[in-house]
Amino acid sequence: MNGHGVTIAGIGRYAPAGILSNSDLENLVDTNDEWIMQRTGMKRRHIAAPEQATSDLAYPAARAALAAAGRTPHDLDCVIVATATPDYLFPATACLVASRLGIPGTPAFDISIAC
Repeated sequence: MNGHGVTIAGIGRYAPAGILSNSDLENLVDTNDEWIMQRTGMKRRHIAAPEQATSDLAYPAARAALAAAGRTPHDLDCVIVATATPDYLFPATACLVASRLGIPGTPAFDISIAC
């Protein structure tokens, strides 16, 4: 990049294929769609498959962000993953994403907010 500050040049997202609807939850626990909607505003949520790790979700989101920015992985100076659910305690999930992007050795780290 240009070496001057930080730039977010593109945003990407990825949602896993699995979906859990409010009606699915009604069958699992004592709740209903109205109660859930009043409290969360959600009708459904995407659920990762058991074999999917956080890095498996972050990688396609990173590819989408790069495409939106018209950049390649080699244009990145750093990879940051914001998560409270890392693949492992070590290495950082960002390192795994950087490796899958083909840029191992690029500075990479995870961040999370503890409440």
